Amino acid sequence: MNFNIVLDNLRLFLWTDGEVTTGLWLTVQLLLICLAFALVLALPLAVMRISKSRWLSTPVWFFTYLFRGSPLLVQMYVIYYGLAEVEFIRESWLWTYLQEAYVCAWLAFGLNTAAYTCEIFAGALKATPPGEVEAAVAIGMSKWARLRYVIYPSALRRAMQAYCNEVVFTLHGTALASGITLLDLGGVARAISMQYAAPFEPYLFALVLYSLCTFAILRIFRTLEKRYMAHVRPRASQRVTVKSASSSAAEFQDARQY
Repeated sequence: MNFNIVLDNLRLFLWTDGEVTTGLWLTVQLLLICLAFALVLALPLAVMRISKSRWLSTPVWFFTYLFRGSPLLVQMYVIYYGLAEVEFIRESWLWTYLQEAYVCAWLAFGLNTAAYTCEIFAGALKATPPGEVEAAVAIGMSKWARLRYVIYPSALRRAMQAYCNEVVFTLHGTALASGITLLDLGGVARAISMQYAAPFEPYLFALVLYSLCTFAILRIFRTLEKRYMAHVRPRASQRVTVKSASSSAAEFQDARQY
């Protein structure tokens, strides 16, 4: 194995080739932009998804079904290659942006992530304890105030672990960006592998970088859970009580054997 290949192209792997953004920095950019776009889109869609009105819930159901029921790579190809065949789009102001592979990539990733995030948040909203809503109504909160200060914060806490998994999946999904000419982390690994006819070293280094990013995401969410889910964790006195009860039960079982 010759890891000098990686060292010679370290700059390409990490941030740029001198003209355009590549490698890890491009992957992080795509991840952050599509997560922000998906989050802004998913929060109102989740409320519509659980609405009793079919006029609101059905379009959202169709959106989530479409993007969760088809491969991300196909969605990206449709946006990048397919929209270019629509004359209306080519003649509109949208073509200024949609002709760029970068924009098409984060749009595809964002819509796909929004569909999954919408379902995660919708499930968390459905699980909101009725007592929290009743207490908000009792103190005179408006519907918007209840949604902003009670329902959304409570649902986001419950959805945190599932959303963490979705962020990790989105990170891994960005590796498909190389399919539309972008040199993200996976694309750089493939390009260097083909250039040097060395498939092992570039992909191994890309694997390490992806793993480090995943570890960073998990640590961030672990910190957020400690901060915002502290009320769920048992107190030290409760843990001691539970431990003592478990020990007493074990001693009782041992005594019965004799």
